[in-house]
Formats: sequence, structure tokens, C-alpha cells
Amino acid sequence: MSLVLDPAAQDLLFREARTANTFTDEPVTDEQVQAIYDLVKYGPTAFNQTPLRITLVRSSEARERLIPHMSGGNQAKTASAPLVAILSADNEFHEELPTLLPAMPQIKDLFFAERPAREGSAAFNAALQAAYFIVGIRAAGLAAGPMTGYDAEGVRKEFLDDDHTPLMVVNIGKPGEDAFRPRSPRLGFDEVVTTV
Repeated sequence: MSLVLDPAAQDLLFREARTANTFTDEPVTDEQVQAIYDLVKYGPTAFNQTPLRITLVRSSEARERLIPHMSGGNQAKTASAPLVAILSADNEFHEELPTLLPAMPQIKDLFFAERPAREGSAAFNAALQAAYFIVGIRAAGLAAGPMTGYDAEGVRKEFLDDDHTPLMVVNIGKPGEDAFRPRSPRLGFDEVVTTV
């Protein structure tokens, strides 16, 4: 094995990690979420843009507003998770680029003057950040239950605005009883990798 990361960390982040379907009632704190974000914000994106936005659903009132927008199979999971995060792409992320890239202020106007270009870049790079966020949740010793089974337009209208596109809803917490299904097969190296 030529990986630098020790086997226990590899298991925690990848080999033994699964999408959680049940959770204990142990709370997930704001400090834990901040530690996760402070770790994963360094994951690479194009031009170091950061279009991911995270809306934490904590209150019972907000949870009651979210559950009807989840597909039937995801409603109970979302109702019982200690914390739920709505991950979205900010289509106006380019407004922060002059601050993030002071040496290259022309990037904002050159690449992101048109809304369709911004939306495409926001969706792609926020999806990268969402993947880092899920790995960060695992690094914190928690489990993630990412879901795309929901009414995206309903979630956007209820929790976001026209400048934000929902990407996924993620249940977060300590895994509960029978939290994990058996791992589905994955393609092998020779099925994926081609050398030219």
C-alpha cells in the first residue's frame, strides 16, 4: 500500500464509512460543524471559488417545514436525524472573488459576467465542496446521510432564494441501530483507469 494516510483513517473516511439511515439522539454541535467546515474549506475548486452554502436545520419548526419536501423514504430519516443540512450553490458566488483573489480581480468579469456561466461553475464547484463536507463529517467521527430525494424547488422556496440552487440534503449524526445497508459493489481499477 502506498498511501500515507494510516489504515484506520482510510477506514474511517472511506472503506468502512457508509451512508447512514438511522441516527442516535446525540446532538451535533455548532462547534463540530464549524470544525468540519474549517477543515474542508481548503479542498480545491476552480479559482478557489467557494459557492457552497450550508443551511443548518435545527429547530423543530424548520424541520416540520422541510419534511414535506422530502421523498417518502427520506421523511422518517430526516425527522429523526440530530442535524440536517441543506447544501446549495450560491449562483452569485462571484461577488466574493475580488476578496478571495485580490491579484486577479479580472476573473470575476472575464469568466462570470453571464448568469449561465456562473450557475454552471457554482453547481460544479459546490458539488466538489459538498463531497469534501461529507468526508469532513466522517473525519469528525459522525455519519452522513446525503439525499437527493426531495422536491428541490420546494426546498428552495422554503429555505433559500432565487440565487441559490439546492444540491442535496444531508442528515448528520452518530449512526443509530441498523444504520447501514450492505456496501454496494464498486467498479475495479481496471474497469475505470485507462493509461494512454
